[in-house]
Amino acid sequence: MPRGLVELNGARSFLWAIPLLFVSGAGSAAADITGNWARGDGNARVRIAPCGNDICAVNTWIKPGTPKEREGDKLVMSIMQDADGTYAGTAFDPQRDLTYKLSVKIDGDRMTTKGCVVAGLICKGIDWTRIN
Repeated sequence: MPRGLVELNGARSFLWAIPLLFVSGAGSAAADITGNWARGDGNARVRIAPCGNDICAVNTWIKPGTPKEREGDKLVMSIMQDADGTYAGTAFDPQRDLTYKLSVKIDGDRMTTKGCVVAGLICKGIDWTRIN
């Protein structure tokens, strides 16, 4: 998972708030979330693209030995643009049947995602870099 992990009831949870453009119309080029992204810790890469009426982030590579993450895992995001380069909404992790509140800030080829569970009490932020 190109996602951050958070401990919930002893289980690691998919939490990579990668909120994708589920907005009517596209944002500026600086706010384009589609494409390939590498997680800041170097343990995962993800491809972000439209999927049906939503946007999906799908793991394309996971560093060997990274626990609880697999290639092909996906996060389904429904977000709206708050401001140029900032998005907010929800993300659903079908592998774990969990929904997260998320926000995303895109600044050129850098992205920061923040996902929260348990009524916003447990949050995790992740930095990403766009890759070719």
